[in-house]
Amino acid sequence: MDTRVAVISIIVENSAAIEELNHYLHEAGEYIIGRMGIPYREKGINIISIAIDAPQDMISALSGKIGRLNGVSTKTAYSNVITKAEEKAE
Repeated sequence: MDTRVAVISIIVENSAAIEELNHYLHEAGEYIIGRMGIPYREKGINIISIAIDAPQDMISALSGKIGRLNGVSTKTAYSNVITKAEEKAE
């Protein structure tokens, strides 16, 4: 299946959602290129950026699951870099 590179930006305002968020990210671990988390203590929020290379439907599903968590906001930016399944097999 073709994969696409994207960045999922996440803002966590409800710390009770972090455990479930980490569970979703762990499930997608094989596709995650990198993760950066910044605790913004003065505002009581966490800012997380996930770089991912995965099938587009998987990225959309992950972003949707994360965005449905209470107190969590997410946006996804897709690159035009698409890897065909044959290229990955080589």
